[in-house]
Amino acid sequence: MPKLIALLIFCAPFFSSAQTLSHYSDISILTIGPGNNLNDSFGHSAIRVKDYVMNYDLVFDFGRYDFNTPNFYLKFAQGQLDYELGVSYFEEFFDNYVLQGRSIKSQTLNLTVQQRQQFFAFLLNNSLPENNSYRYDFFYDNCANKIPKVLEQVLNDSLTYDRSKVIKSKTFRDLIYECVDKNSWGSFGIDLALGSIIDREISLEDQLFLPKYVHQNLESTKLSEGQSLVKKSETLLESEPKTTEASLFSPFVVLSFSGILILILTFLDYKKKRQSKLLDALLFLITGIVGLIVLLLWFATDHSATAFNYNLLWAFAPNIFMVPVVYKKTPVRWLSRYIKFLILLIILMGIHVLSGIQVFSLALLPFIFALVIRYIYLLFHFKSVIK
Repeated sequence: MPKLIALLIFCAPFFSSAQTLSHYSDISILTIGPGNNLNDSFGHSAIRVKDYVMNYDLVFDFGRYDFNTPNFYLKFAQGQLDYELGVSYFEEFFDNYVLQGRSIKSQTLNLTVQQRQQFFAFLLNNSLPENNSYRYDFFYDNCANKIPKVLEQVLNDSLTYDRSKVIKSKTFRDLIYECVDKNSWGSFGIDLALGSIIDREISLEDQLFLPKYVHQNLESTKLSEGQSLVKKSETLLESEPKTTEASLFSPFVVLSFSGILILILTFLDYKKKRQSKLLDALLFLITGIVGLIVLLLWFATDHSATAFNYNLLWAFAPNIFMVPVVYKKTPVRWLSRYIKFLILLIILMGIHVLSGIQVFSLALLPFIFALVIRYIYLLFHFKSVIK
């Protein structure tokens, strides 16, 4: 807290009047490498302002949020959480990533003193409490793609991009897979929560939601005079090597085990001509709850990437209401038609996969296969017991 108060006191003159930068000042873009947690897997971006004469070194980043925000978790889930432009000392910023073992790359911008002054004034003005918040969007408005937007605004669109650097035939999901292991629970959750929106081919601007592509893009960006935007690139901090080990509790292993268990119980039911009602109740409950969550993410939130999510084809929300139905001593007559409909939905899911409309988690494959076998068995079983 004392350091925070000192920082606010230090910055007070900047907020009250434009602070003049000396000729011995630099503005650089900082790109932080990925960390071990899911929310750190994509890296981070920030802006450093250093003046050797004025003897200060500040970092501005758009990745701050306030845990004391009323209804914080509800707003986060609904996509209505505001993020902020924060200010910190570079020394503290640097030490934080030393502790995390994450890399920091720096790109010093080739700006005139006047342009640096405009950039600094813009950052200071937007650091004010009444100006520092914005509505966060993971793909379209985050800490990374805020930086090229600020550059264009400050430099009056005098930037030229090298379009040859555009990654061809890539989607948001492809780029997510570059940062997160496909067979991790983080990746599984992303594949479950985000819809077909992220399986469309994206543009250069869309790629800039990842800090590493902002870094790459800046290297080939030119000013209006034909000069390179970046005059110096360097690595300030090397990342520690990360080792990943195969987990016995990875999504593919867990769902494969679940699929095998479903197949075994289905085979035993077939041999004894019975129905394991507890198994069916659990399957309808799980698929129903997952479907309800997917449905709410699609229609009850402001998240743009959760729309048109066809995981609903296997995780069918109305299955929740089928839990008491499968426990009935005598199955209702329409149950067979309902099971046929569920099989049809999964066939439709397969069509979505083959046509490339949406990519689903590979870890789902053994579970979906077992689910189809179970549905087929129930279809014939109900036909035999319903008179």
